[in-house]
Amino acid sequence: MVDLTSRLRRARPLVQRFAFLALSITVGAGSILGCFYTPSYAVSVDGVELARVSTKEEVAEAIGRVEQRAGSILGRPYTLDASVDFGFGLSEKESLTTTAKVESYLFNHINEVVKASILTVDGKTVGAVANPADLADLLDDLKAPYLTDDTVSSDFVEDVKVSRDYVSTDELTDLADLRAALTQLREERVEYTVEAGDTLIGIAKTHDLTLDGLLELNPQQDVNSLFPGDVLTISLEVPYLSVETVEHKVYDDVLPFDTQEVPDDTLYEGDSKVLTEGVDGTATYDVTITSVNGAEVERVVNSTTPIVQPTTQVLAVGTKERPKTMATGSFQWPLRGTITSQYGYRRIFGSSSFHSGLDIAAPYGTKIAAADGGKVTFAGTGTGKNWSYGNFVMIDHENGYVTIYAHCSSLDVKAGERVYKGQTIARVGSTGRSTGNHCHFTVKVNGSTANPLNYLP
Repeated sequence: MVDLTSRLRRARPLVQRFAFLALSITVGAGSILGCFYTPSYAVSVDGVELARVSTKEEVAEAIGRVEQRAGSILGRPYTLDASVDFGFGLSEKESLTTTAKVESYLFNHINEVVKASILTVDGKTVGAVANPADLADLLDDLKAPYLTDDTVSSDFVEDVKVSRDYVSTDELTDLADLRAALTQLREERVEYTVEAGDTLIGIAKTHDLTLDGLLELNPQQDVNSLFPGDVLTISLEVPYLSVETVEHKVYDDVLPFDTQEVPDDTLYEGDSKVLTEGVDGTATYDVTITSVNGAEVERVVNSTTPIVQPTTQVLAVGTKERPKTMATGSFQWPLRGTITSQYGYRRIFGSSSFHSGLDIAAPYGTKIAAADGGKVTFAGTGTGKNWSYGNFVMIDHENGYVTIYAHCSSLDVKAGERVYKGQTIARVGSTGRSTGNHCHFTVKVNGSTANPLNYLP
C-alpha cells in the first residue's frame, strides 16, 4: 500500500504548477484588457449621446468655453441651460472622442445666438441675415435692373463683403428693412473739377442741375469768376450701393470720316472752308462698355472692321493774320461787379416785365470793355424804344452776335469804329431808366436776345 503522506508530498509540486499557471493567465488577460480598453464617460446632452471622453473635467471645460463665447456675443454673462449626463463604462481607447462635438452641439443649440451672414459696406456693418441664400438673392436683386444679355460681369462699386459668424438673435435684420437701407440715398459730397472752357450753366446742365441749384450747392462760388482747377460740389446724395456692369457688344455703326487740313493764305487764322465734303462710312465694332447704375462711364473699342470706307474731308485752314478787331468767337465779361438782376422776367417799378440782359453793378466811372471784337453800330443816347437805355453802345461782332452796354455815364467810342476784345468802350453810370450805377449787358443771337450767362466764361 502506498503511503498517503508520500502521495501528497509527490502531488504538491503539480498543484503549485497549476496554480501559478492560472494566476499567470489571469494577470496576462488583465494586461491585454488594459492595453485596449479604458474607463470612460458617455456624454449626453438633453438625452442625445454625443461623445465618449476619459474625464468629466474635459466636458466642464468645454461648457465653460461655450458660456464664455456666448457671453462675449451677447454682451453679458451667460449660463448654459442644458441637461448634461454622464454614463460610466469601459471603452476601446480608439473610440474615445474630443469634446469638440459636444462644444459645437451646445453652442448651436443656444436660442439667443445664431450663425448668420453679416453684410458690410465699406467696412460698416449694415445687417445680418440667418439664411445666407436670402442675402445672396437680395444682392442679386439689386444688380438685376442693370443686367442685359450682353453683360459679362457685374459688381458693386462699394466694398461689399459677406462673412459668416455668430451673432445675437437681436442683431438679425429683417430682409425688407435691409433692402430699404441698401436702396436709399446717402449723404456724400460729390465734386467736379473745373476744366478750361467750362461755364457754370454748362456744368449744371451736364449734371442735371439748374444754375440756381448748382449755386445753392456752392454758396461761396462767385458767379462772375470760374477758373480751371476750381472744385465745385455737384451733389450731396449718392445711392447707398452703386452697381458697375461690364458689357461686351458687337454692332454695326457709323465709321466717321477723317479730316485733312491744307493751309490757305487767303483765309484768316481761325477760319476754314470745306474743299471736299467728308462722307461717313460704316463698320462693325467690337466694344467693352463699363456702366455705373446704367450710365456709361467708359467704352473701349477692341476692334473696328470697316464695311464701307469713309471719304476724307479736305479743309482749307486760314493762315492770314487776323485783325485785332475781328471777333474771336468767345466773350469775356465786360466788367467785374455784382449781378443785381438776372435775364428773364422780373418785377420792377411796380409791374412785371421781361429783362433782356444782366445788370452788373459797379462804382460810377468803372471801365466797360467790349466782350469781343467787332464794329460799333451805335454809340449815343437811346431814343424811341431804346430811351430806357440812356447812354449805350451796340457792337456787331459780324458772326451772328450783337452785344449792348447800357446806362453808361460816358462813351469812349463812336459809331463806325472797329474795336477789339477787351477794349474800353464806355464807363459805368445810371443814365436812362436806372436805379443805380450799373451796366445793363445784352447778348443777341441772330436777332433774338439770349441769356448772357450761357456765353460768358
